[in-house]
Amino acid sequence: MSVDVSGDRSPASGLRERKKERTRRTIRREAFRLFREQGYAETTVDQIAAAAEVSPSTFFRYFPSKEQLALVDDLDPVMFAAIDRQPADLTMLETFRRATVEAFDSLSEEEMAFESERVRLVFSVPELRGAMAQEMERNIELITRIVARRTGHAIDDFEVRVFAGALMGAMLGIMDRVPFSTDLVVRVVDFLGAGLPLSNVKPTEQ
Repeated sequence: MSVDVSGDRSPASGLRERKKERTRRTIRREAFRLFREQGYAETTVDQIAAAAEVSPSTFFRYFPSKEQLALVDDLDPVMFAAIDRQPADLTMLETFRRATVEAFDSLSEEEMAFESERVRLVFSVPELRGAMAQEMERNIELITRIVARRTGHAIDDFEVRVFAGALMGAMLGIMDRVPFSTDLVVRVVDFLGAGLPLSNVKPTEQ
């Protein structure tokens, strides 16, 4: 998420930013249309650029690679803002739970459908699944910094690192098997908050 430090808040500056965001969304939308129609591996950057009516060099100004186009999570800034709005006296799990509901409720049906499709793509394409390890590390680091800032702990505290790893690991363990939704994330958080209550299943009699 970029931060404007230039102080330029003129109408022209706002228009430029909106145009850039429209271009970025168009590139992603056309890319995912091509992924659906002909497959991820078979789709090239040149094809995506042509479909979005931009040059390949423009594509690379917005996304460093086709892989990053698929992996980048547009929910990050929405989720971070929702977390910042939560009361300071909430537990961290409740903070994430409420922020998730708030962030997802702010999405349009089109945005939610796109994010669901993106998650399915990432977990269905072998080369993208392989890249998830790096994304996992990035997300753990992001959660670690959020938790440390809200609780006053150091970012390298044992409890902070374990919390971030447990939350991300729980999400990763289910997202490739159940349709992505608000209810899914809330269910994961509630299960963690309840202490992972896993009862024994009685063996089926033969």
